[in-house]
Amino acid sequence: MRDGGITRIEARPGQQAYGLGLGVLLLDDVYPGFPGDVRNASGYPFPIQYEVVTGVDIKRLVVDDNKIMCLPSLIRAAQKLEKFGCRAIAAECGYFARFQREVAASVKVPVFMSSLLQVPLAQQVVGANQVVGILMANSKYLTDLHLESVGIRIGSNYAIGGAMDDLRCAEFDHLWTAGLRTDPPAADYARAESEFLAVAAEFYRRHPKMGAMVLECTGFPPFARTLQREIGIPVFSWGTLLDYAYSVVVHRDYYGHV
Repeated sequence: MRDGGITRIEARPGQQAYGLGLGVLLLDDVYPGFPGDVRNASGYPFPIQYEVVTGVDIKRLVVDDNKIMCLPSLIRAAQKLEKFGCRAIAAECGYFARFQREVAASVKVPVFMSSLLQVPLAQQVVGANQVVGILMANSKYLTDLHLESVGIRIGSNYAIGGAMDDLRCAEFDHLWTAGLRTDPPAADYARAESEFLAVAAEFYRRHPKMGAMVLECTGFPPFARTLQREIGIPVFSWGTLLDYAYSVVVHRDYYGHV
């Protein structure tokens, strides 16, 4: 079958490739991702075009104090994806939330820099009497600026946890944490799932009024369904964000009967 709405094709100025979906900004780091991780394109049912943000690795984005130095490289990479023909821009780490406004202002396509963009929606969905759990990879590096940049009102109905706080997710550390990475970076799926499920479920149990959970890290979606079976509440992740991002720039047709 073909799309009957496409009756003629015409080049767009300066664009070489067509039919693209999401452009994803990748950290300048070498580590693998399970299917469902944003770094692994095979887990998504739409086209993904990657662009490495040269010189911006986990340390520079998450740990270093002078994060504003990442911005020029981010904008160059986003503009390159836009010029290539991507319909929307996303990123691979929730801490890119810091630059949501700046990157969105630098291109003319929609920008989804962090899974945390879903927090205000989740807060509206569950209502003011419940809280939204924000599960970070490392919560100690989260600042008010990260939250405010994606529209989260400071002190509103949310609770913050960190899956990798206190070294409780060793398999994630083997992939991402300087000094703890294996050589080469590697992780076992079953162990990673077990470790993640334990800390995420404990985070949920600590907050009896939690009505939804938002997973910040791009490495968490492979285990989101298992977590949802355990805690039984809505779970927002990078998977739900990318599905939504693609759906608003490439709206589906409807087939049925009346």
